[in-house]
Amino acid sequence: MVKGRMGWDWEPWSVHQRKSNHVVVKLLVFVILVGLIFRFLFSHSTDFQAVPGSPVAVAEIAAAAGEVVGLGDAKPQTDLPSTDAGALVPKSALDVEEQVSQQDKCDLFTGEWIPNPSGPLYTNESCRFIEPPQNCMKNGRPDVGYLFWRWKPHGCHVPPFNATKFLKTMQNKSWALVGDSILRNHAQSLICLLSKAEDPVEVYHDDQYKSRRWHFPSHNFTLSLVWSPFLIKAEIFENDDGESKSENRLHVDTLDKKWTSQYNSFDYIVISGGQWFLKTAIYLENNTVIGCHYCPKLNISELSLESAYSKILNSVFGFVTTSKHKPVVIYRTWTPDHFEYGEWFSGGKCNRTSPYKIREFNGKDVDRVMRKIELEEFDRVATADGSENESNLKLLDTYQLSLLRPDAHPGPYRTFHPFDKNKIAKVQNDCLHWCLPGTIDTWNELTMELITNE
Repeated sequence: MVKGRMGWDWEPWSVHQRKSNHVVVKLLVFVILVGLIFRFLFSHSTDFQAVPGSPVAVAEIAAAAGEVVGLGDAKPQTDLPSTDAGALVPKSALDVEEQVSQQDKCDLFTGEWIPNPSGPLYTNESCRFIEPPQNCMKNGRPDVGYLFWRWKPHGCHVPPFNATKFLKTMQNKSWALVGDSILRNHAQSLICLLSKAEDPVEVYHDDQYKSRRWHFPSHNFTLSLVWSPFLIKAEIFENDDGESKSENRLHVDTLDKKWTSQYNSFDYIVISGGQWFLKTAIYLENNTVIGCHYCPKLNISELSLESAYSKILNSVFGFVTTSKHKPVVIYRTWTPDHFEYGEWFSGGKCNRTSPYKIREFNGKDVDRVMRKIELEEFDRVATADGSENESNLKLLDTYQLSLLRPDAHPGPYRTFHPFDKNKIAKVQNDCLHWCLPGTIDTWNELTMELITNE
């Protein structure tokens, strides 16, 4: 047989036939495999269906078609199923909601914001618990695009908040949210979401309505808001407008009795530090001054903010881990602000109308530092004594998803129709708290995932 490039012409027919059969078999196997892969990919793709256009465009199209509920005069479309919360969602979303969440295979706190034509689960008209500074729609905010986004974590799906499921799970339980006005913002969101299933009754409030308690009688579920902006004993000399007549005095070794005295009565507790720690403060230990944060006019040594915050969180977590009572404690991480062109007191504003893209904005240095301290302190105590701490201590890391939403703050619409009398009036902006409904509702969806779908 002649060898070389022409060798195939000299091979007998039987050899050609055997090789042809082999080629056909291989080709059939290849086609079958490709078909199986194609079917597998597309049968699991309901969670990644593209939504055309920007959220503003989606909102306009949805409103015109009557797909959005709760923005005033829109009517529901009959071919979309409704959830227990009364909001309309795509059928594919309901299908995915039935799937068992597998948090060990996903990262709830890393992802991106994607358009959501369904819109919010409630509105400023359907929820009576929204406080005026966060009632952006009533205060005259003209754009609505910020309402039509949802958080899409990497590797998993977070279903819409299910109020009925939450209340059934929390039958005869007691919750507390402990912290500052951001926790109050968080609590308002939770109450608005839950009120779609049952209207709560307020059973307590302090003189300034900063600490409050609501009861859901049908489920015997209690939700408490405990005002404790520093989590430790603090002498605060500041009014509601942020004006101080003296430096705050913080006792770093003494926790605030407002929440520790009630600790044993709670089954679930959400705790968080916040922007109050950035304020000028004198620190005390054993009732003795040990330093000060930004006190240039006082003859007191500077105590680094990082050191003070670490010490305070160490006290908080130490109390949680050593207490005989073991509620589920959820620590919510630092909330970044989005003031641009200045701070809240110097003309800073937030007038963006869409989320940041990933890596478009890395946040302020101080925000990253404070969150880093929180993560380090949490990790240290969560793993110190093994699985016991891990089971009752949980981290709600809302920093990254919040960082991407400069569009979701009240901005100038923290007051009622601020530009009615003067279209170019200089108005103080709020670029820290969140409009309701809005981004902060996602915090509660993630909270529900942490506690109900472990």
